[in-house]
Amino acid sequence: MYTGTDNGFPKRWDVLVIGAGNAGLCAAITAAEAGCSVIVLDAAPRDMRGGNTRHTRNLRAMHEAPTDVLTDAYSFEEYFEDLMRVTRGITNRDLASLTLEKSAELTGWLGARGVRFQPALSGTLNLGRTNAFFLGGGRALLNSLCRHAEGLGVVLHYDTEVAEILLDDGFCDGVRLADDSVVLAKKVITTAGGFEANLDWLAEGWGEAAKNFLVRGTPWNTGTVLKSLLDQGVKPVGALDQCHAVAIDARAPKYDGGIASRIDGVPFGIVLNRDAERFYDEGEDFWPKRYAIWGRLVAAQPDQVGYAILDSIGVTRFMPSVFTPIRDDSIEGLAGQLGLDPAATRQAVDLFNAACPEGPIDQSVLDGKATTGLVPDKTNWAAPIAVPPFYGFPLRPGITFTYMGVEVNDSAQILMADGKPSANLFAAGEIMAGNVLGQGYLAGIGMTIGAVFGRIAGAEAARRLNR
Repeated sequence: MYTGTDNGFPKRWDVLVIGAGNAGLCAAITAAEAGCSVIVLDAAPRDMRGGNTRHTRNLRAMHEAPTDVLTDAYSFEEYFEDLMRVTRGITNRDLASLTLEKSAELTGWLGARGVRFQPALSGTLNLGRTNAFFLGGGRALLNSLCRHAEGLGVVLHYDTEVAEILLDDGFCDGVRLADDSVVLAKKVITTAGGFEANLDWLAEGWGEAAKNFLVRGTPWNTGTVLKSLLDQGVKPVGALDQCHAVAIDARAPKYDGGIASRIDGVPFGIVLNRDAERFYDEGEDFWPKRYAIWGRLVAAQPDQVGYAILDSIGVTRFMPSVFTPIRDDSIEGLAGQLGLDPAATRQAVDLFNAACPEGPIDQSVLDGKATTGLVPDKTNWAAPIAVPPFYGFPLRPGITFTYMGVEVNDSAQILMADGKPSANLFAAGEIMAGNVLGQGYLAGIGMTIGAVFGRIAGAEAARRLNR
């Protein structure tokens, strides 16, 4: 039992939540609604609160029939098949099933707490059937949940960095802050713990290539909480080099570029590396199931760069990024602006165009319009890059969040190295997402994991406190 000074935090809270993002707020609200006193600590200042939730747009939810938010149906079986495909089976199937089943409750639960939804946005993602879009995006969701939490008496502290989890033989007394003060609690829920903003830690898995990554997520996720837990015998989950990484505009800032920096035009053009060579099938599958592999693909290329090339028709088929594409009336001129060899770029485009089938593409389906004779072939939406002007986007890997974290059970309890659950320490969100996401990604599932396990953690903390 910790007996040191409290330095301004004189009470022992029922529940302490680390992180004021989607998962943390869902946990805090659930515990407060069960009658617990709850404090939430967030390392960021108030105007940057909420971690990566600020940059989100939607969550993925199963439903057996149309709802006021979602069209048609998205069954458990289809959702599970989609998840198995992108993770290639590297997942805890029991926790994955729990996540998908509980996702059906989320839009109603969030709506009852002030979150509003809107019809799906247009563009390549085409997610109206599978994903519920937040009206106003992730920041509006955060504002609604914070307002609701504060109305329940939840206390939120910003600019409050947790330096250490006070853990002894599986029991957590609370946390030590960066200023050496201590916050004590009967139950602790950690929802912060990713390390995508810690390039030195990323380099342990990726090598020096990590130094060329852009961090599209929050700069506040440096992995301090996760490291404290792992150093004290918590059971890890996930691989060091597995993460949600997408291809983003190379002109994006080093940190916090957000969703607006993503380039969604890959399926409607070609992607070249520094040597003006194609290196992967741009039309492998629908973008929501494949966009999160492109960060890893670009990371494996020389200098960790790529270049998306489109013509004046292809560039109209997707939601534009925040950056204006580089434009030229000729392929050679575009190549020169991008820093590519003009002759090699022209050759790559000519070879691709010659391999394309005749007739228009249909971006609403896997249309089978494939190239013939290329390595690799483009298997869908292969249309010639032939109508000027031509457009290019320079690409770099944009890392959103990491998958290596802590193992949990179906009560969101953190497991110790011997497999036994901690008596009073729970996790939700990014720090435990690797239980479900061993690799790969489905658009919106990060928010789903956070909300589902946030609710579970809050409910279990309250139940064990009150029993």
